Amino acid sequence: MKNFQGKVAAISGAGSGIGQQLAILLAQQGCHLSLSDISLAGLQQTLALLKESTVKISTHMVDVAEREQVQYWAEQTVREHGQVNLIFNNAGVALASTVEGASYEDLTWITNINFWGVVYGTKEFLPYIKQTQEGHIVNISSIFGIAAQPTQSAYNASKFAVRGFTEALRQELDIQRCGVSALCVHPGGVRTNIAKSARSNQSLKTLGIETDGTQQDFEKLLRTPPEKAAKQILKAIRRNQRRVLIGADAKILDFLQRLFPAGYQRFSVCLNRLQTWKD
Repeated sequence: MKNFQGKVAAISGAGSGIGQQLAILLAQQGCHLSLSDISLAGLQQTLALLKESTVKISTHMVDVAEREQVQYWAEQTVREHGQVNLIFNNAGVALASTVEGASYEDLTWITNINFWGVVYGTKEFLPYIKQTQEGHIVNISSIFGIAAQPTQSAYNASKFAVRGFTEALRQELDIQRCGVSALCVHPGGVRTNIAKSARSNQSLKTLGIETDGTQQDFEKLLRTPPEKAAKQILKAIRRNQRRVLIGADAKILDFLQRLFPAGYQRFSVCLNRLQTWKD
């Protein structure tokens, strides 16, 4: 896909962050939009930013953890736009907890959104995208889907799963030569609302981490502007890349993991101990 003019893109989590910036950039390039988010206020904010756009835009309140809602969104997208060429499975949440302290409820919550939301979005939109013979499935993983970090076990697991799922999908699509590709995106710290929606619990105190400051500490790591991330994603689609790393932090951690496939964990442990000692 060399350009987005006249195409139709579906974007989950379009009410803020990367999803919102993807919508803005795609609209500027003549791409029609089917936007979804669990937040009505977020969708309205995105619509306000697109008020000068001439492309066709539809909005949908969708909880990506509910397969029936995603299925209905895909059906409505094709009904309203006539086709769909791209799906950006972008919606996601975070959970800060030790493995021991994570409740089954929280584990189910993050897995349903971060992993099953991607699965539902892929499977429900893929048949429609294949009909166009020119499309892309873009799944948002994380650098934590390449290198695991303490207190992020559930997030790590969901993003590693997205990576494996997407890489297998890309190979299947290549074998079929159906005109559809898949891209796995691995952002580092991108300034989105994920910190505000993140859950944390008292188990962090067993590692010397104060839960009251978890959100603020997490937000300090979010350095890459979402508009920069969105530009890199669209560039990767045009180049038909298999994966893209967003941000210097992602590239550094990926390099360390390649250089020290097991040893990077010791490096991470040392950094976390040093940070706890400073606090």
